[in-house]
Amino acid sequence: MTTIKLFGVRPEDRPFIDEWKTKHNVEIEETAEILNDDNVETVQGYDGVSISQQIPLSETVFQKLNEFGIKQLAQRSAGYDFLDLDLARKYDIIITNVPSYSPRSIAEYTVMQALNLVRKTPALQTKTANYDFRWEPSIMSRSIQDLTVAVIGIGRIGSQVAEIFAKGFNARVVGYDLEPDDALSEFVDYQSSLEEAVRDADIVTVHVPGSADNHYLFNDNVFKAFKEGAYFINCARGSVVETQALLTHLDSGHIAGAALDTYEGEKGLFPSDQRGTELQDDTLVHLIERPDVLVSPHIAFYTDAAVKNLIVDALVATLQVIQTGDTPFRVN
Repeated sequence: MTTIKLFGVRPEDRPFIDEWKTKHNVEIEETAEILNDDNVETVQGYDGVSISQQIPLSETVFQKLNEFGIKQLAQRSAGYDFLDLDLARKYDIIITNVPSYSPRSIAEYTVMQALNLVRKTPALQTKTANYDFRWEPSIMSRSIQDLTVAVIGIGRIGSQVAEIFAKGFNARVVGYDLEPDDALSEFVDYQSSLEEAVRDADIVTVHVPGSADNHYLFNDNVFKAFKEGAYFINCARGSVVETQALLTHLDSGHIAGAALDTYEGEKGLFPSDQRGTELQDDTLVHLIERPDVLVSPHIAFYTDAAVKNLIVDALVATLQVIQTGDTPFRVN
């Protein structure tokens, strides 16, 4: 019988794992641990391996996988930038990801956070908690249909964000993408540069992958191009935003607020239980404590549909490599 070992398994994953392994007659071993040098020996004897983590793997891990005859490594997320593809090729390991597990979930979360910022939900909740029920200018907002939304990266997720804002709220949507999709021009006004896209936008939301080309895509110069009082949302990857530059523009009031579902220093923190500990990341602590920033632990995708698709597609990719030597899910 084919055997697969899954690392980084959480309780919500198990029903979908059980359903899949029964359907495909595959034996699966689960562990909550992440794959590393200390436990890589435990994969010996298995046919395939799947992980869910952001912590990089050393050359020792790739070497051991090769030594044990394992030909693939299935990451259960869209992002795989932490994996060294050169090492994977050196040791003949096929890396796979799950490129599209629930674009709608992330799109809906993005729109929700935009509404929270525009409608000043944090300030309103603070006032209400203090029994301050007064109407006053500090909590007055604007209608989304009167705003311009810039969507940066209009792929699987960004296109749905754009459609919700344009068709659901009648907002003007501008966009920037290296490969514009003419089919979306019905409701997206494509701009020729990132700076042009953000210049007149009241809301800027980013949906590009984490890569060397996109590292600090949003930096001081780009934030300077923002419209005064704009809101910024990142439900993509923490590495695309230069956090200190964002803080500078929040402090000056040039940017009115931000919603960050990802953070450049999140590895090892999102997701984890840090209750009762003192966070060593002063920047993250500052972001969490700011009234003009909404921080969430990389959770925009987190719906039952997404969890199922992450498990199923990763296992399908693993089985395809085991049985055929390749898979459409490979990234190297």
